[in-house]
Amino acid sequence: MKFRHLQSRSIARGQSASVLIIVLWVCIGLVSIALYFANAMTYELRASDNRVSGVLADQAIEGAARYVSLVLQNYATNGAVPDHTMFKCESVSVGDAKFWIIGRDPAEENDTEPYFDLVDEGGKLNLNNVSTNVFQYLPNITSDFADAIMDWRGTNGIVSLDYTSLGYAPKYAPFETVDELRLVYGATEDMLAGEDLNRNGVLDANEKDLNSNGQLDPGLFDYATVYTREPNFHADGSSLTNVNTAAESKIRSLFSYLGTSRAQQLATAINNRLHPQRGQGQTFNGMLEFALFCKNQGLSSDDFAAIAGNIQTKTNTYIRNRVNVNTANSDVLTAMFMGANVDEQTAISAAQTLVTYRQQNPNHLNSIAWVIDALGNNNSAVTALARGDYLTTRSYQFTADIAAVGPYGRGYRRVKFVFDVSDGTPKILYRQDLSRLGWALGEKARENLVAKNTQ
Repeated sequence: MKFRHLQSRSIARGQSASVLIIVLWVCIGLVSIALYFANAMTYELRASDNRVSGVLADQAIEGAARYVSLVLQNYATNGAVPDHTMFKCESVSVGDAKFWIIGRDPAEENDTEPYFDLVDEGGKLNLNNVSTNVFQYLPNITSDFADAIMDWRGTNGIVSLDYTSLGYAPKYAPFETVDELRLVYGATEDMLAGEDLNRNGVLDANEKDLNSNGQLDPGLFDYATVYTREPNFHADGSSLTNVNTAAESKIRSLFSYLGTSRAQQLATAINNRLHPQRGQGQTFNGMLEFALFCKNQGLSSDDFAAIAGNIQTKTNTYIRNRVNVNTANSDVLTAMFMGANVDEQTAISAAQTLVTYRQQNPNHLNSIAWVIDALGNNNSAVTALARGDYLTTRSYQFTADIAAVGPYGRGYRRVKFVFDVSDGTPKILYRQDLSRLGWALGEKARENLVAKNTQ
């Protein structure tokens, strides 16, 4: 009997231990499930927070676009390029979000951090109007690819290119966007983006200096546009005075601020060129040639600037092939000079001289006459460009490359807008999401966001 009693107690203890173990396993399972769901909810909370931050960043970009439109309405009048000191471009708060407008440094310094400003499309070469012998002198662009660009936009084939191997036919029509260059036969990432893979104007830590020259070498995306057009009329719709077709009395009235005698002298000189008593008259090819003629008649740059905003040399409603010499970078200017048959050494020197001059004389750039002041009346580059109509000092199209983050630096978004003010009212011509290119605000902005969020 005693043995049976001990055996019963042993069985009871074993059963209790089994129950305890089962209970412990159940508890462990329940705790694991609870931890799993808690962890899942943590991730979901973070994901929701990121989605909210992304929505706020999206709204900040929409607000930034309206802000840029107002800036252009107020400061981009009569072809003026807005001064970035007159409005905010960096870390601008919109509620709990912030936005930046990524630009390009006009000083062309080898910056390690992005420059924040609007980008003037007028300082670029128009893909639909510039000739092959200009494009081929841009960095990394071959003459074959320059020909391919002409072929793509032409009404019929210019060169023999095998688009069938690519699975589509050439367009044979004008470019609608710069990114359309990706479809042109022979296009490569090195040609189009260069070393600037995220297209923010600086050589970031994750981008390679392919030629080891210690500076950023961008691609054709930074040099080209399809949007430039300069109106041949005032903001109120009234026409500019065409110096090639205006009567002598009208020309005289333009210079009336110089006094009757001097105005008549200049009007007579211009009329004699256009309508000589013997021989065939010679019209002015463009504004640079007219400015050069007036300078050779003893007119100062300041006096020429007084009429520059009221005159024109073309009858077109819009002029599309000009480049704004006030904002074009040295590579664009060099390509233009060489495309006008200026030798390479002279072209490079002239381009750098212009960039240096406008940095040192920012208040003396109000007419095309400053190019002559910088290079000299008899400079071969001035003579070459005066044979055509290549340059202007006005711009009416601007890019706002807007990047934004939500609270705590989350929800990064980036959208590029192209605005047009050639009809007087800012309009968005193009919108492109660039968020896929990754972080473009540099390390300084990242460090500032992290520092603020850890205080």
